[in-house]
This record gives sequence, structure tokens and C-alpha cells, in this order.
Amino acid sequence: MPLYSLAQTGGTAIYKFLNFTTSPRIAAMGGSLLSIKDDDINLAFLQPAFITSKINNQLSFNYVDYFSDINYGSLVLGKSIKNLGNFTAGLIYTNYGTFKRADEQGNLEGSFNASDYALSIGWGRMLDSMFSMGANLKLIYSSYDEINSLGMAVDVGAAYHNQNKQLTISVLAKNIGFQFKPYYTSNRETLPFEIDLGLSKKLKHIPLRYSIIYHDLQKWDISYQAESGISSNTSFDGSTLTKKSKLETYADLFMRHIILGGELTFFKNFNFRLAYNYGKRQELKIDSKASTVGLSWGFGFRISKFSINYARSAYHLSGSPNYISITTNLSNFF
Repeated sequence: MPLYSLAQTGGTAIYKFLNFTTSPRIAAMGGSLLSIKDDDINLAFLQPAFITSKINNQLSFNYVDYFSDINYGSLVLGKSIKNLGNFTAGLIYTNYGTFKRADEQGNLEGSFNASDYALSIGWGRMLDSMFSMGANLKLIYSSYDEINSLGMAVDVGAAYHNQNKQLTISVLAKNIGFQFKPYYTSNRETLPFEIDLGLSKKLKHIPLRYSIIYHDLQKWDISYQAESGISSNTSFDGSTLTKKSKLETYADLFMRHIILGGELTFFKNFNFRLAYNYGKRQELKIDSKASTVGLSWGFGFRISKFSINYARSAYHLSGSPNYISITTNLSNFF
């Protein structure tokens, strides 16, 4: 048995499923995309400052075929209500599959399920022609066999969008909240609070829009060594690694916050996306064969009244999740 093992950061907060990426477009752009403001309801569902009248009556279904028998997704609807404003309503779910129940001697006692749900209501408002703000209210229910938990979280976002320069800058503080009912009495835990900053720019003479995301502004060192308390110069087996210079250490910690992505429009109704997530690559790669871990790609196209998006994000050599979504505007039918 090893003395200890290290993996990606985890165990520091509950309701981690709130940070799962359900939209293929967002997944293809590295897992976070709060820097593009257009008529995509899935982007408005993530960044409430992007909720405008353009998403009125849009309906989107997102599904992710994750590892093993785990799957998750979301159903999102946009609506503009006169004198009240623009809203989104959505349900996020995560199904972890069926597990065998056994006692301490290993005797099987049937099976049980585990799942998480969040009902989200979002509101957005334009402050002027360039600045906007918005907020999401999320009611959370988590159930693992016989234990369950209830909670609430709020996302608050603001954005600057210059249509003439095709420049967007936005900031989002998400998962600000608490547990109404903890899994175990008198053991309330923290939510996965996070502050993200994004910038995107569409090039003038090339049909390319690039995006730069800086996530987890609230904490500088987000490496798994910092979470475990193990020195960054220590290997999994406890041996000492070659010590990095201060510049190398700083560059490594800085790049773990960065996601670089690009969206290329080949035709009016077809887009290709590609992104690189350095932090994900450092946490999930195998040194002997890093392969494409940390890279993600996808495409989107429109057929008649429907927009279809697909993405694939490389997590590990054993496989990569598949993301798919179908979006339409109900106004086209009624």
C-alpha cells in the first residue's frame, strides 16, 4: 500500500457537479467560456450577464457521456417577460449510476443509486449599450443512497461588450452559497466558490475568435500538491524531484489558471473549436505518454431550425467524454 497518492484537486468542497461542463461549445473551448457574448443560451446559462432578449424562447438540451456508466447534462430555456426582464431557467443533473451495497463483511445487500440535481433561475440586464450584469439562483439537491443534502448557491456576473471592436471582457463569481441540510447533522461543508475572468476578441480579417480564461482568481496555488500539503518538489513515491527555479515555479502556477481557445467560422452555419487547458494537462497526464490530455475540440452547425454541437475533451489515455447538444428556438414553431 502506498503512503499516499496524489490526483487532481478535490475534497475541498461539496456539490462539485456545479462546475461540470454540460455545453459542447464550452467543453470544446477548454471547459470555461464566459468571454463570448452572442445568442447562445448555453453561454448565458453559464454567465448570467449575457442573458438578453436574443435568447427568448431558446431551448437547449445538453448531454455528456462521461466515464463508465456516469452521465450528466442540462435542459435550459430562455424567456423575456415584459416589464420584468430576461430570464433563463434550467435543470442540471448528474447520474453516477448504480452501485452494489455491501456490509462490512462484504455481504451483498442489493444496490443503490447516486445523483445530484440543481434547478437554476437566471436574470440579466443591460446597464447601457456596452455593460451588463446578471445573477443565477441555484437550488441544489444531492442524494447518495440513504443520505441527502439540500443547498443554495448564487452566481453573480458582469460583462463589457464592444460590438464595434468585437471585444468582450467578463467576470463571474459563482457558487456563493451554503447547505440548508448537510449530509450529516452539524457537518456543514463549503461550496466550490470560484471567480473567473474572461476575454475574447474576434479578428478583423480572419474568421477567428480567440478566448483567454483566467479561472480561480480567489486562489493563487491551485496545484494538487498545495491541496495535499505535499511539496511541489516531491514525487508520488516520496522521492525528491529536480528543484524548479522561481521563474519556472511561477510560470507553472500561473499557467494552471489559463485556458486558451479559438473558434473558427468556416461558413455561416459551421464552426470549429479548439482549446488547451494547461492545468488539466498537468494534473491528468501520464509522464511516459502525455498524448493529447488537456486538449479539447468540437464543432457546431445549423440544420434548418436546429443547432447541433459536439465536443470531445481529452482527460486520460483510457478515454474522453463525449458532449452533444441540440438547441432550437420555439418561436420557429409557434
